[in-house]
Amino acid sequence: MAASLGQVLALVLVAALWGGTQPLLKRASSRLQQVRERTWARQLLQEMKTLFLNTEYLMPFFLNQCGSLLYYLTLASADLTLAVPISNSLAIVFTLIVGKFLGEDIGGKGAFTGMVLTVVGIALCVTSSVSKTQEQLSAL
Repeated sequence: MAASLGQVLALVLVAALWGGTQPLLKRASSRLQQVRERTWARQLLQEMKTLFLNTEYLMPFFLNQCGSLLYYLTLASADLTLAVPISNSLAIVFTLIVGKFLGEDIGGKGAFTGMVLTVVGIALCVTSSVSKTQEQLSAL
């Protein structure tokens, strides 16, 4: 089963939501205040309160979870041999891109080369899937 253009775009959006929010979550969580409570239950409640009242953390978390929901919905009809590489590999690329915009050190030329190779690999996977679909249609 080959992926349609809509499925590929949905998986790229999943990758953007997952990867793009990781540096934002990292930045927001580093700025959270540390809470100390006597019992583990109170500690858990205080930590949850701190997280869910912090919009700098909550917004990227919500977008990340939207990506997970879209991934789940897309998996119902997408080819797994494309869904997993597209979403997971491109998520790393989006993480590096957003991290660079936020001023993080992403690793220089090696990271750039890795991103290019990842995108080329994903393009080959998608192209192969489209070719299979066209062959199947022409055989009918």
